[in-house]
Amino acid sequence: MIDLSTKYLGLNLKNPIVPSASPFSNSVASALQLQDAGAAGLIMHSLFEEKIQHEGEHLERFFHQQSIGHAEAEGFHPLPDDYLGYQDEYLEQLQRLQAGLDIPLIASLNGTTAGGWVEYAHELEQAGADALELNIYYIAAGSNETAQQVEDRYIAVIQAVLAQVSIPVTVKLCEQFSALANMVKRIEAVGAKGVGLFNRFYQPDIDLDTLEVLPKLELSTSQEALSRIRWTAILRSQVNCSIGVTGGFHTSEDVLKALLAGADVTHMCSALLQQGHGHIATVLAGLERWLELREYESVEQLKGSVSQRHAIDPGAYERANYINVLDSYTRPAGVRS
Repeated sequence: MIDLSTKYLGLNLKNPIVPSASPFSNSVASALQLQDAGAAGLIMHSLFEEKIQHEGEHLERFFHQQSIGHAEAEGFHPLPDDYLGYQDEYLEQLQRLQAGLDIPLIASLNGTTAGGWVEYAHELEQAGADALELNIYYIAAGSNETAQQVEDRYIAVIQAVLAQVSIPVTVKLCEQFSALANMVKRIEAVGAKGVGLFNRFYQPDIDLDTLEVLPKLELSTSQEALSRIRWTAILRSQVNCSIGVTGGFHTSEDVLKALLAGADVTHMCSALLQQGHGHIATVLAGLERWLELREYESVEQLKGSVSQRHAIDPGAYERANYINVLDSYTRPAGVRS
């Protein structure tokens, strides 16, 4: 019997498949289907600080400012006693999932200010989250902001959160850092238990008819997994924290490559949206078949065996492989040079 278990953020998981933040956590029934299909853990959909702020501003405008110019209405605020705001609904859903699931539950926090991160992180811990993912979705668009300032901003947020919670914290990163390995070392040094590689920045599109800038969501493909695998292999020999990979993991082959590179877990979203909850069982079966065929006894035995430190050609993960890749390209039949 192949042992598929792995350790992630100090949590003991039965296998390396942990669905990432998605609509699947909106209901206990859907989350249970993921668990029944074999999910080893679950990351909740994100709690967005901006949505909490927007709701507060909305209530302020339509309830608390209604008495302006009407003294007789000053003490009358018709907000129902059973009203549940966005944040309250998220916390209640977390509690329902925690009560209904047997697998670890990781809350996801997408914040914008240091104060907001700390306040909401504490409440997520109090509601029962087993771990916390900080989804720092920040684009440094201002020309006066330096790379050092961006990195320091991340570190300040992480330190503020870690000072307030005792549950494990992982940080979901983008791949746009100029010195990613150094950044991950800094994150590990301040106490984060893991990193997630990588956040998928959704790209705005331009409508050529209306000239409006529109949001556009494209589901991932397995091709996207390659950058995650590459950086996992590079980082595995340099850090001890957990590494989760997300974005482009659709098949058992994708998962195996990530594990060989040194990942502790692989997160899935697009593949499950496309193929349903049961796809987890298909991926796990493929993973087990591959391990058995090659006489591996466990996932732990496999992990990191093709990281940069252990690869036959370590330079293949860096520039040394660049020319070889270009030289290996073959034009399609019928295409002239």
